[in-house]
Amino acid sequence: MWRGLLLKGTACLMQVAASRFLHQRHVSSQSLRLLAQRLLHRPAGAPSVLKPPSAGCFLAHTRARGYKKDAKSTVEFPASPITVTDIKLYLRSKDIPIHDGYSCLHIPSIFVDSSDRRDGFSLFVDKTTGQFLCMDTLVEGSWEDLQDCLEVMQKEEQDFLSPHVLLGYPESVEEQEEREWELREVQSIWSSSVPLTDIPEDEAQLIKTMFQITKISHATLKKFGVRLFKPTKSLVFPWFGGPESSLKGIKLLSAQRSDDEKVTYNEATVPKCSSYYNLFGLPLVGRLDSEVVVTGHELDTLAVSQATGLPSVALPRGVSCLPPILLPYLEQFKRVTLWLGGDIRSWEASKIFSRKLGLKRCSLVRPGEYQPCPVEALAQGKNLSRIIKASIPAAHKSIVSFKQLREDVYGELLNTDQVAGVKWTRFLELNRILKGHRKGELTVFTGPTGSGKTTFISELALDLCMQGVNTLWGSFEINNVRLAKIMLTQFAMQRLEENLEQYDFWADKFEELPLYFMTFHGQQNIKAVLDTMQHAVYLYDINHVIIDNLQFMMGQENLSVDKFAVQDHIIGVFRKFATNSSCHVTLIIHPRKEEDDRELQTASIFGSAKASQEADNVLILQEKKLVTCPGRRSLQVTKNRFDGDVGIFPLDFIKSSLTFSTPVKGKHKLRKVTIKPENEEEVEGKTAASKKEEVKKEKVEKATKTPKTPRPVKTAGD
Repeated sequence: MWRGLLLKGTACLMQVAASRFLHQRHVSSQSLRLLAQRLLHRPAGAPSVLKPPSAGCFLAHTRARGYKKDAKSTVEFPASPITVTDIKLYLRSKDIPIHDGYSCLHIPSIFVDSSDRRDGFSLFVDKTTGQFLCMDTLVEGSWEDLQDCLEVMQKEEQDFLSPHVLLGYPESVEEQEEREWELREVQSIWSSSVPLTDIPEDEAQLIKTMFQITKISHATLKKFGVRLFKPTKSLVFPWFGGPESSLKGIKLLSAQRSDDEKVTYNEATVPKCSSYYNLFGLPLVGRLDSEVVVTGHELDTLAVSQATGLPSVALPRGVSCLPPILLPYLEQFKRVTLWLGGDIRSWEASKIFSRKLGLKRCSLVRPGEYQPCPVEALAQGKNLSRIIKASIPAAHKSIVSFKQLREDVYGELLNTDQVAGVKWTRFLELNRILKGHRKGELTVFTGPTGSGKTTFISELALDLCMQGVNTLWGSFEINNVRLAKIMLTQFAMQRLEENLEQYDFWADKFEELPLYFMTFHGQQNIKAVLDTMQHAVYLYDINHVIIDNLQFMMGQENLSVDKFAVQDHIIGVFRKFATNSSCHVTLIIHPRKEEDDRELQTASIFGSAKASQEADNVLILQEKKLVTCPGRRSLQVTKNRFDGDVGIFPLDFIKSSLTFSTPVKGKHKLRKVTIKPENEEEVEGKTAASKKEEVKKEKVEKATKTPKTPRPVKTAGD
């Protein structure tokens, strides 16, 4: 199917190029066929993502009943992972000059004539993935696409290629209709919204009070193009992009005040979040600016710009993700200050994002009582310029003193609930023991064969994913379709086989989750799996990786090596990955063979003791098998490195939704328990004692009134 779509796209490419663009640049049809053949014979793990400025999404998508196959739902890694050394060697072999940037390599654009180039090095190549972006034409693509273009240029002896040669695959009717609907929706909302200066002053002040931006001036709001959408009382933040700086999308922000007088914000984007790549405030940044403040929210960018006058941009998805596609737009800055918010989560995200941007040029604003998020700092009358100047460098030495750790320790003591991690909503008893799900930890999970390990851990991960934890699944035991079916059933809390009319509704909601799957199945090599995990962390800022299970990665290793040594090596690799990537790794390991009537222990984990030693948490799914009914299950925490609490709690399996839940206390107790006042305890004790005495007396009286009849004595004559 994909080959057929690619052939159609190639035919379209050659026809359009012949009729529209070949009169501009004389690129032969033979070279176009060469480019098409290279695309056709490309390895399966290297998909083409060429994007000219006028096209939306280039990968062909398959639709059935409104269902769209998202290319990002599965994570693939090229057959031969690219390195920055490989990129440099190839470019130098083509005599292309290179400028080494922070996160990208800069080369002259091959899509612009040398006489028309505004900047000598306007094409940026990502050092980690090889993905490129031309800042002059906004053409982007993969490393393999750039190689194809350079080969065609060399064969044809051309100085540059027209960007229009890089046509994507033709969109399906459904995709074209969806894209047109999104553009109409964007234009409709934008044209219906009004600047705050066009509404009465009292109404404008009410809106500002609702969003807690009373200190933000009308001039700042007008400068950034912020408007008000009256039907929903929402602020509208525009996304301008492309060669002509046209309107590409919008973000709607609504505010709600809770009972404790705290304001919660709800965001909605058009297009949807996965296609929304707006660095809010970027059009106001000058080409010669060398310093920028990166925030996690549009309102924070407004506050920084107004209070300091520094260039400031807001990330499109807040602290959850920094898409690599945005890195080229931040290459021009020699100093990047990350001020993503005022809580622990924003602090952790700042440290992760600084690795992508380059540690040497990044500085971080440490959250705290006196350094809240920018919009709150402005409302409290704090000096934002002084806070930014006091930011600490992201790069650190190998040895530190307590003086450097002092503020970090105080921050953890001040925000104990946030430090504990993300709380589960479906497993409250697990919150009581583990306190939460934390980054950088390794969890080992085991249980008897057939007890439902995969089903349970899928719901556990789904619970976190629904709260915004970017999740990557590596299921080597069951295929992704079956796993996705299980998780969708758990998400909908019902069997969709019996309610097929609701499938599209739940599938659309499920598709919005930050959930990704590896395409591996069966036995795999640890290096390929690790490369994919690192690739996913870089591209999608993955916070949680599930490996199901360890034994499937041991079959590809050297058979002459001791299997326990191989397992220890794999566990060490995952431990190092979790620490260095600030990513939680959940590793499922089968137990060694035990008697059916014996409960599993930490020592029951297959292999040596390294698994339990390296793990921060050890979870065991216990199952007590019964003859007359399904076995009773419980979850036992035998290791908790965070605070040492361990324990066990029962689980009920609900077959209709494939979910586990903690049973109600006393559910299996049939006797009725009544609560009585405290002053009745003594009276009840006395009455109980008197009743016993009366019973004894009655027994004695009966014994005296009814004398026993003597038994007849047998004689010899009888």
